[in-house]
Amino acid sequence: IGEWTPPGARFPLEMAQDADVGSNSLLTYHLTNNPSFSLVMKESPDGSKHPELVLERALDREKQNSFELVLTAVDGGDPVRSGTIKIRVNVTDLNDNPPVFTQDQYRARLREDAPLGSRVLNVSASDADTGNNARITYGFGKMPAKVLQRFMVDAESGMITLKEALDFEDTQGYTLLVEAMDGGGLVAQCKVVVEVVDVNDNAPEITILSLSSPVPEDAPIGTVVAVLNVNDPDSGENGQVSCELSGEAPLSIVGSSGGSYKVVTASALDREQASEHRVAVVARDRGRPALRTGTARIRVTVLDANDNAPVFSQAEYTVRVPEDVPVGSVLVTVTATDADEGLNGHVK
Repeated sequence: IGEWTPPGARFPLEMAQDADVGSNSLLTYHLTNNPSFSLVMKESPDGSKHPELVLERALDREKQNSFELVLTAVDGGDPVRSGTIKIRVNVTDLNDNPPVFTQDQYRARLREDAPLGSRVLNVSASDADTGNNARITYGFGKMPAKVLQRFMVDAESGMITLKEALDFEDTQGYTLLVEAMDGGGLVAQCKVVVEVVDVNDNAPEITILSLSSPVPEDAPIGTVVAVLNVNDPDSGENGQVSCELSGEAPLSIVGSSGGSYKVVTASALDREQASEHRVAVVARDRGRPALRTGTARIRVTVLDANDNAPVFSQAEYTVRVPEDVPVGSVLVTVTATDADEGLNGHVK
């Protein structure tokens, strides 16, 4: 009997036969007491009565898949004689139970450098029906193409694997909609939240936003020479950056807000000692292992200031001159030099 059969349905049963005659062959029937079934007698046109099994209430195969009944036929003789027959009712399955996942929501963490084919997790669903109605296949529900192209699910096992490389800097997590369908077409859904774990796969990037060159040699200490921006798209310590200057120069680097850095003068400049300074900015993150960027090179020329007085080649000149020397005669040539450049170094 199918579990979809409505109450009141009747099923003919085998009639008992009695070789006696008269009241000795008059038969009455009795059925094992069971709330799901009852017994009625159907009278045929010839006056004979046939036992029928009546379904009293709806069946549920998942609660009870079979029933054992005993039908007894009793004659009217004295002494009374009876016969029995066993009736086994098998309840046929109806696909009235959808698949059920073990969890409504699953969570998984996956490093962004996970190789293709890596296992994400295994979803599992069960179905209380039987046979083909309980055979479950897995698949993805409606999701963006970006998600579908990165993951795949095995239809038989429910194993979700990675089929395209992840990038934490592009997407930090995915929500997958997984469906379980039984053989009768009933569907259940669950969510799988995949968290992408950052790895230190990006080196810091340095951008020179501004460069002031030349710088006057009389510029005060702390004068801004260059403004830099350093960016690392990684997260946590992988994205925390420190900068330093490489090379000897009267310059230093100080941090600012939002990943900005300033290169400033650390001591007084002297063009007469060095007319230009070259330094390299090196950025390192705090990942393990740390990544460093290619160096950004800064060249600063020093602009002359008139900070040097002329200097004679001698502090004193002694000249002996005859008293009859003609007017206009050259007595001595004095020379002076100036360490500055341009007009600042032009001596008259």
